[in-house]
Amino acid sequence: MQQNAADRLYTDPSLVDFYDIDNDWGNDHEYCAGLAKDAASVLDLGCGTGRFCANLMHRIPEMDCFGVDPAAAMLDIARSRPGGKYVTWLQEDARTVRLGKTFGLIVLTGHAFQVFLTEEDQAAVLQTIAGHLAPDGRFVFDSRNPACEEWKTWAKDVSGWSVDHPVHGPTEAWTDVDRDERSGVVTYETHYRIERSGQHLSAESKIRFSDRDAIDRLIRQAGMTVDTWLGDWYGAPWTPESKEIIPIGRLAP
Repeated sequence: MQQNAADRLYTDPSLVDFYDIDNDWGNDHEYCAGLAKDAASVLDLGCGTGRFCANLMHRIPEMDCFGVDPAAAMLDIARSRPGGKYVTWLQEDARTVRLGKTFGLIVLTGHAFQVFLTEEDQAAVLQTIAGHLAPDGRFVFDSRNPACEEWKTWAKDVSGWSVDHPVHGPTEAWTDVDRDERSGVVTYETHYRIERSGQHLSAESKIRFSDRDAIDRLIRQAGMTVDTWLGDWYGAPWTPESKEIIPIGRLAP
């Protein structure tokens, strides 16, 4: 993740320990791996714990792969993964990182685009993407569709799940949420209560929900164009009712 570099959900090793267990990165990684087949190099912005890049190196060992994230605790896991030693990992901010090279595919998945809380920050990360795209390269990222109001399912009285952690054992988890109507920024708290020790871990996070028109405008301002809008990671076309907003595009001609 990027903008929330100080967010304990990504910087505290005790919380990062739950990250992959609580997030299903299957469909987005599979789809992006398919796009990577036509690229000689990949840049993963907001690479998190590095699962996508590390797995990609097993499939395409000749790939030139870079993973960028501002959170050291996430990158520590990334480096330790099988295949991780073949990836170039960088602790950098996606708004400002400049690598002096271009890539055939740039990905920003896991809703990392939403951690940029202002249009200025969103524009900055899109400029980073445009500045690192090869002339025939492609980009892909995802953002939740605000029309679906997914944040309503994160309220304390309707959220809640159980985690059987391989180290900590049974853990109770839940979220609580608040939304600023004017800015579209959602603040949510993530909680874990470890049954064995009674320890209570928590973190406050903020994300921005932007609609498709706003995202498209910023993409165009960055000098890029969208070829395809998807509504999910199975390849369905975007509709106003889609849960996801997924642009796939390139540099504008």
